[in-house]
This record gives sequence, C-alpha cells and structure tokens, in this order.
Amino acid sequence: MAESFRALMIVDSDGKPKAEFRELTMADLPDHDVLVEVSHSTVNYKDGLAVSGKGRIARRLPMVAGIDLAGVVVESRSPDWGPGDPVIVNGWGLSETEWGGYTRFQRLKPEWLIRLPAGFSPEQAMAVGTAGYTAALSVNALEDWGVIAPGGAEVLVTGAAGGVGSTAISLLSQGGYKVTAATGRPETHDYLAGLGATAFIDRATLAEKGGPLQKERWGGAVDSVGSTTLANVLAQTIYGGAVTACGLAGGMDLPASVAPHILRGVALLGIDSVMAPRARRDRAWATLAARLDKAHLASIARLEPLSALPEIAADIVAGRVRGRVVVDVRE
Repeated sequence: MAESFRALMIVDSDGKPKAEFRELTMADLPDHDVLVEVSHSTVNYKDGLAVSGKGRIARRLPMVAGIDLAGVVVESRSPDWGPGDPVIVNGWGLSETEWGGYTRFQRLKPEWLIRLPAGFSPEQAMAVGTAGYTAALSVNALEDWGVIAPGGAEVLVTGAAGGVGSTAISLLSQGGYKVTAATGRPETHDYLAGLGATAFIDRATLAEKGGPLQKERWGGAVDSVGSTTLANVLAQTIYGGAVTACGLAGGMDLPASVAPHILRGVALLGIDSVMAPRARRDRAWATLAARLDKAHLASIARLEPLSALPEIAADIVAGRVRGRVVVDVRE
C-alpha cells in the first residue's frame, strides 16, 4: 500500500470552509474496523456545496469530502467483511460527520458497507451513486403508495437533467410510466427523451408562486428542487397522488398550503438516503439492477479525475452539470 496518498479535504480557512488537496497516511485515517481501497466516487449536489464552499456541509473540520464511494476491502476487523470484498457506501454522514470518499483509502464502519451489487462494476455503481440510489428510493416509495400505474397519469420529475432526475426518468420509463421532465435547459430535451421522458415542462412555470389548489395533472412526482417548485407540484397532483421530496436545489423552504393534503389526499413522502435502513437500501439497489438500462447509465455519466473536482463542484452548484459525474480517485 502507498505510504501516502492524496485526498480532497475541507479545511478551515479564516473561519470559512475551503477545499484543498492534502497528502494523507494510514495513520491519519479514522480508527474504524474496515479499511477500503477506494477506486471511484461521485459528485452530488451536496458535494458541490461542500467543495465549492457554497454550503457548510462538513460539521467538523478537517473533513475528507465525498458522500459515497466504491472500492475493495483491504483489511477488516469485522467478521462480516474480508480482504477482496467489493463494496459501496452511500450516506451515513460521509463528508458531514465522517470522512468521505475523495481519497485513495478510507476506514469505515462495517455496518455502512453494502456488497457491490451483481452486474455493476465499481464505476457503474458510482455512476448510479447516491443520486441514483435516492432516485430508486423515490420510485419505490411512489409505487408503494399505489396510485401511479404504468400507462396511467403522468409522473413528473423535477430537476430532470440532474443525477436524481436522470435516473428517476430511466427507472420510471422502464417501468412503463409516462414521464414528464421539468427542466430549464431545452438543450437537454434530446438527452431526457433518450432516457424515456415523453413530455417536458419549463421549470420556470413551476418556480412561480401559484394557488394552493391548481389543475390536477400529476399522478405522482419525484422532486429534487423543493421550495416553490415543490409547493406547485403538490398543488397540481391528482386526488390520492403522492410526491417524493429528496432534494433542495431550489431552497429549504416550502411556501405551501395544507389544501392538497386535506382536500385531495395528496401525500408528501420524505426520502432520506443518508440513514435509510439496510432493507430499504437493498431494495433500492435491486430496483436499479432490475430496471436501470445500462445504455441509459452510460449516457447519464461521465468519468473525471480527482483533480477536476473543484471545477466540477462549481459547475454542479451553478446548474451546469448534466447527469452524473463519476470520480476516479486513482487519477
């Protein structure tokens, strides 16, 4: 193993978080039971906030950034894992309270690890990443609610060209649902249609303040935007429909009314990917393995070296990133 290795860390700079590359040794890593040699990670919106300094994601500093990772177990004090086991980690406070994936090696708690799902390479698993896994949690939640049906009322996906949105469109379309994509970038329409979107709506129309009850349109929705967009989506959802909330790109506020909930029985389903229990995680990855078109996955993701992270972080916060960015931490 390498005597030292590079990591992207969030450090304190005059009271503000700042990202910088540092050389680490094994002695610097946390004292957790499983040592993983990391090969790939991803760039999610939360990563963009952390690395760009636009949001205080890390709750203690210094902090290795990166909310997910894929790699191979090197050493283990846990009977559940042994050298050579291929693993992935999503959430569990990585890059917030626990050191994350933007590093060549990381020590992790055994209960955080999931075995790399059959049929996925490490790069493909990170092309899915936390965003795709969150999309699968959202699709499963909508299907459990029982209102959306293949060929039935439209299912809306906001933030459609992002990581969550792109994967959600692919999963929903492969399930036979009619998917409408909300995006403010017309140049992404061909890309989204290739994933299975059959109609489009300008995100600006959902960002304007609307009435508490609007014309019923959506059987269900996957929302990664929040704020006024989420309020309008709820107001436009059909009787008995459901909307999953899994992001806050538009803000943490929710300027909404209880009217859709008490007059139309609309459900707002919160999706947490960070602390989700093992059974829910396993089911989400099973959904991805069964339904995600690998050709779609290839079109969703691009591979970048670790050194490109600062620039990519700025782009994802500014809304200039389409789909998924996989990070090869070995480069």
